[in-house]
Amino acid sequence: MHPAEGLKQLLYDRFLHFSHLTEQVFATEIGEFEELARLYGLASIPSNMTSVHVIDCIGNNEPINNTSIADKMKLSKASITKISTNLLKEGYIKRTQMKDNKKEVYFTLTPKGKQIFEIHAKLHEIIERRFKDVMDSFSEGELQAVLKFFQTMIAEKENIFKVDGKA
Repeated sequence: MHPAEGLKQLLYDRFLHFSHLTEQVFATEIGEFEELARLYGLASIPSNMTSVHVIDCIGNNEPINNTSIADKMKLSKASITKISTNLLKEGYIKRTQMKDNKKEVYFTLTPKGKQIFEIHAKLHEIIERRFKDVMDSFSEGELQAVLKFFQTMIAEKENIFKVDGKA
């Protein structure tokens, strides 16, 4: 075996472990969001992070329509319709129409939705700070190598994760 093959195997094993850890981090994100919301005195929050991310998308792009939310979040229009219906009922967003186009419905945040939007932004600030703190232990050259790794993985994701029946 070529010496680099052992290193490649180790990197692959660490990549799989990292992927599983990332899944766990995202699974605990709602708990962290709930805790942060409690600290800021919010009595209620949306039931899942996808709803929080829809609020975030609306807050970053308001006024925005259903199709644009679906495109930006890479979700189906039906999913966004279901989520937005719940967010409307819960009072996080409101539905508006433009003066020149009464047919098209747009969403904006209510004051309650803006609170969720702001707490979500704070959560991302905390996560970003943690991430950058970890990166402080790397030299600039090592950071460049990590960046190249991520750029390559993103560019090659279709090839790397394609299931073509070959083992």
